[in-house]
Amino acid sequence: MSDYNDVPVEDDSIKLGQFLKLADLIESGGEAKQVLSGGIVRVNGEVETRRGRQLERGDVVSVAAKSARVGGERNWE
Repeated sequence: MSDYNDVPVEDDSIKLGQFLKLADLIESGGEAKQVLSGGIVRVNGEVETRRGRQLERGDVVSVAAKSARVGGERNWE
């Protein structure tokens, strides 16, 4: 059983800063800077501070107790 939601993305990769907002792990770009500089963002269990870090499908991103996984393609129809 997983403790995260799969969040569909359009491309093969997405920047961490964009994914944080898309996955509703944060509410604004300003908040992204805060959580990243505060060292509370983890990618696949490792602390990440780079907003531009490229994520790929299957990566799990956590902010505090909330987590989301980069999922499959978004259905645009």
